[in-house]
Amino acid sequence: MGTLPLAKDITKVSIAEAKSKLAALSRRAELGETIVITRHGKDVAMLGPAHPADGPRSSILGAWRNEKVWITEDFDVLGPEWDEYTGG
Repeated sequence: MGTLPLAKDITKVSIAEAKSKLAALSRRAELGETIVITRHGKDVAMLGPAHPADGPRSSILGAWRNEKVWITEDFDVLGPEWDEYTGG
């Protein structure tokens, strides 16, 4: 599971309330809201958007597009501590 959104974006509801208002809560989740379902005051489940909305996190995609990246030729050479796993 991914990280929880900021606290201001979270609504908490009891299981009983979630059961009686599932359609409305689902619409809110579809719009990007995160709803935490509680049992006896403890978080037990989370209802949120199936596809996260575009936002600040999506900006990391392609962040290095115009940067030069250098990787050493032996970056994937495993040290002797891996011998027991690789049969080396």
